[in-house]
Amino acid sequence: MSRLNKELGLLQGIALLSTSLLGTGIFVVPALAATAAGEASLWAWMILIALVLPVAFTFAQLGKRFPHAGGAPHLIGRAFGLRMEGVSALLFLAVLPVGLPAALHIASGFWLALFDLDRAGLLLIELATLGAILLLGQRPPKASGMLQGLIAVAIVASVALIWWVGDLPRASKPLLPAMDGQWHLLPTALGVMFWCFVGIEAFTHLGEEFKYPERDFPLALLLGVLLAGLVYWACSVAVLSFATYGDVRSDTTALPRLFEQLLGEQARVPVVVLGYLACFASMNVYIQGFARLIWSLADEGRLPARLAMRNHHGVPGSALLLVVISCALCAMLSATLNLSVDDLIRYANGNFVLIYLLSMAAGWVLLRGIWRLLAGLSGLLCAAVLAMLGSDALYAVALLGTLLLLSHLRERQKMLT
Repeated sequence: MSRLNKELGLLQGIALLSTSLLGTGIFVVPALAATAAGEASLWAWMILIALVLPVAFTFAQLGKRFPHAGGAPHLIGRAFGLRMEGVSALLFLAVLPVGLPAALHIASGFWLALFDLDRAGLLLIELATLGAILLLGQRPPKASGMLQGLIAVAIVASVALIWWVGDLPRASKPLLPAMDGQWHLLPTALGVMFWCFVGIEAFTHLGEEFKYPERDFPLALLLGVLLAGLVYWACSVAVLSFATYGDVRSDTTALPRLFEQLLGEQARVPVVVLGYLACFASMNVYIQGFARLIWSLADEGRLPARLAMRNHHGVPGSALLLVVISCALCAMLSATLNLSVDDLIRYANGNFVLIYLLSMAAGWVLLRGIWRLLAGLSGLLCAAVLAMLGSDALYAVALLGTLLLLSHLRERQKMLT
């Protein structure tokens, strides 16, 4: 029996996941990938979608059979015990210090196209964004679903408009160009692009709130992934065709510059607003996912009972407040240290890949038949992506090792006492 209100339908689920995947990436990552690998990045998108689909299928089966607000850590715990559930939950929450500041930096950066803001001004926008997410998160989840459905439609329409006005695809620019010895550039591009498909594991925290989780959850997950992948690839074609890339410092404004190039200066304001809302939608899903993980652990007695409280709409308001405050502190720390978006994304990706890898291992244990084999294949693919990250994955690997060691020492101390 669900412990949370069942209010999400198929279309709301697709909207929540697709905007989560597109949000902070669609206006930035296609240009970053093009800067890293040029036209070879179009092949990198195809490869990444092929890598992500088996993972998505596995998450879909796990979410269909074990819908739970604990999400990926709960699935890992079912397979490997409470100790690993706690470790993976901490690994997931450890995304906060790097992942959320990156998303907030990207969101606030859009306003630079309209206003001359210093770092303090950008920080105020980031804190206001978190306040808006807190207010929206106190409402039933269907409110987020409706808002993000509108944002998803606007994103798809804007990319379609670029293709129409820019007369794409162009005969001089093949949709999948010859590689000509550029394969060695793909790992660098994939290391950045994986950011676009983090969000699947956060989406699993909402499985308990679907009206018909066995039917709608896997469909929403798979259709959301395919929609996001198609939009990313189409956006990359546009960025490459009009050469709005080449410098990681200016790549964050690649799409606004592209709109201005095609539609004139009057397009700047709507694009800035849309870019900001896309980032807002992505962060909203993640923060709601974090809140539900904390609420689930508190509801099961592994965190203070106060965090298990729900408001009059039946949502975990206390846990959400804790997550938002933590995000605000991380944003202020990131601003003080002046960390770059590119560095933050790469560090966060290591955490996400490890969570995916552990989830696929859980799928190998919990699933049967063809789904078990698919989980095994997905685990190998996640391991390959982790290797592609190279030194950028050391943050996550070291963190996992530290958490396992601390968990082992705590268990040993309990045995001795």
